Amino acid sequence: MNALTRDGKLARVLTAMVTPFAEDLSVDYRKARALARRLVQSGSDGLVVSGTTGESPTLSHEEKLKLFEAVLNEVGNEAVVFAGTGTNDTRASIELTRDAERVGVHGAMLVTPYYNKPPQAGLYRHFADIAESTGLPLLVYNVPGRTSVNLAADTMARLARDFDNIVAVKEASGVLEQVAEIRSKAPDDFIIYSGDDNMTIPIMAVGGDGIVSVASHVAGPAMQEMIAAFVAGDIARAGELHRRLLPLFRVIFVTTNPIPVKAALALAGFDAGPLRPPLVEATEAERAQIRKVMESLGLIE
Repeated sequence: MNALTRDGKLARVLTAMVTPFAEDLSVDYRKARALARRLVQSGSDGLVVSGTTGESPTLSHEEKLKLFEAVLNEVGNEAVVFAGTGTNDTRASIELTRDAERVGVHGAMLVTPYYNKPPQAGLYRHFADIAESTGLPLLVYNVPGRTSVNLAADTMARLARDFDNIVAVKEASGVLEQVAEIRSKAPDDFIIYSGDDNMTIPIMAVGGDGIVSVASHVAGPAMQEMIAAFVAGDIARAGELHRRLLPLFRVIFVTTNPIPVKAALALAGFDAGPLRPPLVEATEAERAQIRKVMESLGLIE
């Protein structure tokens, strides 16, 4: 069974989970378990732990492993748990991926290397080396806006063909033509997730399968309903829901992710604590914008 399925069904809504911190900025593992439980009970088929939304740049290797273990122990029998193990250092990525595999996660998410801007040959070698080092299913994360490098469709498709354990991509390039090209060139069972909430239905329309979502922290049931409508062929209903949720998709990126979604979670009754520097709390004006949208959608009273 594919690591991204449960009970024979594809995990279509994965939540890129925030990392709860205590007031002293230590990781709050108890709250992480509680949040994982909350997300799975409100529409998430799976969780991606320690991605960008989880403030991975400020988490240590040891903190990440403890976080993987905590979430896996809480919901691993009910949901897919993928560990964010990618960095811009191939060797470090291999080490963390192997350690995550020993913890028992269902798979690993690997972001394209950032800052050092490798060419396509370097990107291929990076993911190939990691794939050869682990038995875990791998989800490649292409987010040029964060990394300053785009994983070309040809490179992604080649990796998908060459390595059985490279099973999915989280596409956040914003380029529908690129997504369509991956769909055309990758194996039929290769999974394509939108990496942007506001691109979910457009990406599914050209061959995508689901979403690695931030909005699902507070709108999980609506995300599930939207995707289920599309899969069932009710395109009009899917489009209607997509348009209804657009204000939320926009406002949870009103400033740098995950600042707004932590504020949104707090408004929804779950305090995930502060953010680690260099990130800062949402301003009062930003909170007001988030509150207004959430109230208009009936997500809070």
